[in-house]
Amino acid sequence: MQMAASAAAETGRRYEIIIDIAEQSYGLKEIAGTEIYVDNPDETPGEIIVQNNLTESCRLVYVWFDDGIDTNTRAWFRVGPSGWQNGGKIVLYDEKEKPYTIVVNRINRIVKLEEGNIELLEPIPKNELPF
Repeated sequence: MQMAASAAAETGRRYEIIIDIAEQSYGLKEIAGTEIYVDNPDETPGEIIVQNNLTESCRLVYVWFDDGIDTNTRAWFRVGPSGWQNGGKIVLYDEKEKPYTIVVNRINRIVKLEEGNIELLEPIPKNELPF
């Protein structure tokens, strides 16, 4: 993810990280053209640069996006020269079931690996805002 964010900032190109929790795999795609299919990364034009499976020592558990949506099947994060399209967290367990969180920050483009299942701020419903 850091490689994708750095490459996007340096080259001006866009990239997509595809996380398949069911298959315990991930891929990195360089997006070609201007069309991006929001609902299906398989339809987004581009070339898969990296495709890997995780091992028993690292297991994907779920992804939570900063708009309050979570998934335990498939997710993708897209990054371009201006940063991440969305932020969130990817929760993983090691072979001893110890949790780790990859935090994707859409505001400052930083991706960090943290020990534990880190809690992120959740969106507040409009009816709960004081203004």
